[in-house]
Amino acid sequence: MADFSAIFILSNFAPMLKRLGLGLALSTAALCAFGQDNAGSGSIQWLDKPVPQKEEKELQVFALFYNQWVNSNLQVTQPFFQGQVIGRLFGSNTTTTHKGRSSYFEQRLLPFFIYKPRLLDGKVLLRTSFEIDWTWGDNSYGAAGNQGGAIAGDMVNLQTQNVELEFLPGNGWAVNLGLQRMFDNPANPYRVLFDELMSTGYRLSYWGTDGVGINVRRDRDFERYSLGFYQLYENNIHLNDDATLTMATYERDLSKGWSQALTFWYVSDRANGQGGAIGNGPGSALAEMNGAYRFPLGAEPFKADVFWLGTNGSYNAGFHTGRLMVSGFLNSNFGQIRRASNNSRMYSIMGLGANLRAGYKYGQTNEDAILTDLIYTSGDKNQTDNSYTGVITGNTWGTPAAIFINHGAYLLFTHGNVVNRFAAAVNDISNAGYGLTGGTLNFHKAFIPNKFDGKIGLAHALSNVAPAGGGNTMGTEVNFKLRYTPKVFMDMELHAAYLSLGNFYDSPIANGNAASRPENPWTVLMVYRWLIF
Repeated sequence: MADFSAIFILSNFAPMLKRLGLGLALSTAALCAFGQDNAGSGSIQWLDKPVPQKEEKELQVFALFYNQWVNSNLQVTQPFFQGQVIGRLFGSNTTTTHKGRSSYFEQRLLPFFIYKPRLLDGKVLLRTSFEIDWTWGDNSYGAAGNQGGAIAGDMVNLQTQNVELEFLPGNGWAVNLGLQRMFDNPANPYRVLFDELMSTGYRLSYWGTDGVGINVRRDRDFERYSLGFYQLYENNIHLNDDATLTMATYERDLSKGWSQALTFWYVSDRANGQGGAIGNGPGSALAEMNGAYRFPLGAEPFKADVFWLGTNGSYNAGFHTGRLMVSGFLNSNFGQIRRASNNSRMYSIMGLGANLRAGYKYGQTNEDAILTDLIYTSGDKNQTDNSYTGVITGNTWGTPAAIFINHGAYLLFTHGNVVNRFAAAVNDISNAGYGLTGGTLNFHKAFIPNKFDGKIGLAHALSNVAPAGGGNTMGTEVNFKLRYTPKVFMDMELHAAYLSLGNFYDSPIANGNAASRPENPWTVLMVYRWLIF
């Protein structure tokens, strides 16, 4: 009761104390300190004492709260996919369009915990992050991910993103161990903003997910390099039926604004399609659902070795040193798929991907800018022979394991304003093996700097190889966004997009086996986002 009374009294006196001002408080504190520490001393010793700094917390907690109201004409025809929809629009995830309207609310909470014990002098950190998602009214009293929004809730639905240790032995070295971010960017994914990871390197378009493994990194003044090994699938622990990924990166600052990186990745796949709910690997239903190329391997056991060799660079990517920014990449994938029985070749692999992103900041903030984004991936003209000349990404092994989202489009290419439904015309940059030539153009304007901004955008894409019964034009999208920031790290947003489908979707292969071209997709989003510290 005494503690409550003190709090009550102080709360009632708080306005008056505020009016008295900070000067009175400081003067009182100084007199008290002088009287206690210097009575009869003849000197002011307290002025020589250093001001104590606030002690860094051992445990840091923050979270992202996300809520959106979605209106669109997209629908899922297979009830199995209602809880979480990922993949290519009009693909095997059964996502299509209709003449009516779909309206629903989605909610997400991403809590993050960082533990840095003082006992170890900051040399070891534990990071964990989780995900709790649902559609309002979807389910209750059960155990499943991406559900739990029905009446009474009571759902076991916590999903683990990261549980990893970071060792910091000194001199720029860092070792990450456990379930961690597995990104195709040369930057340390835990030391830079996510916007940098989406706009530099390979833009997460090849690898953008979480994976279990170990990564060793060295950051120096003008260069940085890393080596990582990740276990994609273990399967039977006593058999050589695993899928693993090895990633090596070297990046150097060539000038004050320009950085260039060289990368080499290797996937050894002996899993033969095992792992996950619907399998994984080059011949799996998962690859097809994600919009990647599905090799017609059948049930014959195989061994796959896939390599990627590429380079990426960026100049002033965050508009830090000037009004012009440029970033881009060039990446080649190659390898073979062989029969497990006699090691003979089944398929050869050789593909190429390229990207160029450029922008001009004409005003005061980064939201006063014009941005353009161009993407190219080679296609396979003959999908019946024993060679594949298209691109392969992490979407062949995970869902989603590659996310190309920071381009300004919503329906033609995938975007990041999602909770349970992640689908677009091009969900994987390989475009199901047909290849891709496309891009976006966005005009951003800050009406009130750092408070109210918006943008209008245009996107267009061509398929480098036309599917049987269809053409090369995939479609043209127009979109806009308005964003209001009432408080720091809190946003209220309005998004809208409309996609006019091209003759690519005259093909039953591309349009979900429909007799004619589907309805043009559209969507309207109202978003509330709050980053909580």
